[in-house]
Amino acid sequence: MARLAAKIVTATIHFLQRGNLSELGRRSQSRAFAGNVRGHDMDLFQPIVDESRFHKNFASILVPFRKAERDLLKKWSEGFVDRDGKLVKEFQTSFNSSFWEIYLHAVFKEYGFSIDWSNSTPDFSVNANGCEIIVEAVTANSAHEKTNEWDKNFSDDEIKVLKSFKKLNREAIIRISSAILNKSKKFDKTYKNLNHVKGKPFVLAVAPFEQPHFNLQYNRPIKALLYDYYVDEDIYLENPEKFPNGPPAINLSYVEKDNGTEIPLGIFNDSNMSEISAIIFSCTATWGKLSAIAVNSATNTQVISIWATPPDGVPEIRQCSPLEHNESILDGLQIFHNPFADYPLEPEVFRAERVVQLYCDTKTGGGYMTEMPMLYFFVR
Repeated sequence: MARLAAKIVTATIHFLQRGNLSELGRRSQSRAFAGNVRGHDMDLFQPIVDESRFHKNFASILVPFRKAERDLLKKWSEGFVDRDGKLVKEFQTSFNSSFWEIYLHAVFKEYGFSIDWSNSTPDFSVNANGCEIIVEAVTANSAHEKTNEWDKNFSDDEIKVLKSFKKLNREAIIRISSAILNKSKKFDKTYKNLNHVKGKPFVLAVAPFEQPHFNLQYNRPIKALLYDYYVDEDIYLENPEKFPNGPPAINLSYVEKDNGTEIPLGIFNDSNMSEISAIIFSCTATWGKLSAIAVNSATNTQVISIWATPPDGVPEIRQCSPLEHNESILDGLQIFHNPFADYPLEPEVFRAERVVQLYCDTKTGGGYMTEMPMLYFFVR
């Protein structure tokens, strides 16, 4: 997949130069959705701050030809209750965290779940067809004085980094770890004492926005962090003939920050994180997913993506028109379960076509099981 991802970067530059890059696909149909507090329609795109305070991503989506995508995001946000009255402002000024929450809300609607909005925190109290779970959203963001994801420029130095995935994956591991640990501390300090949280699976929903080209990481960093299972694509690219079955998986035990601090890996391999039942993860829940689902006659684009294909999951790069791309809102979604969780999340809750899950097979006493559909989404 590493070599194919490099091709995506090359093709992306080509389409940027032509001025018609977008990421398109098929419209997704939502099932019934209900909540016990009625939400008010939010006008996400009516500016409530001065233009000088617009986030770069927000400013970029206000162009006329993105109207179909904006309209779809409005549909995603229908029923979302802005309990503290800050979401629109944060969407316009910081963007990614608000976008991730709206996406999660749309995902829960797609599953037919209901949400209890009567409590101010955590983010979502979800009734998943009879199973009550708590979901807290968090984004991994760039470190101080490091390049923000929205500042990618496709320079020679930037592209050179992408020829080796070690640096990208290491940075992702460090930043995702920081995001998870901060929420773990928040749970221990506050959330665990709330009556509506006690006795229920506590699930973190993590989105990586920590660096340019974060979308190419797939699940390499998160699996290394959670299970100390790192797929070494670099060693494969250096000597592909030695690995006829693809990149090998190795145990790293830890990664080092720039200052030498060690970040331990395998945080789901013992009971130290037992308060976290599972991680919801996606590196494809970006504005590109809206482009991938909305029907937009105002653009003439090609989408470039990598899919695992049947029967053996061999990666395949695709470059095609929006209607041929065939992406849904759930594509790219992955659920990583904690086998040591105080309150386990049953895999049935998020089981769906083209959603990937990793969990421990406790019924047979076996090891970790990866539940993958015949066709699933890697990166776009």
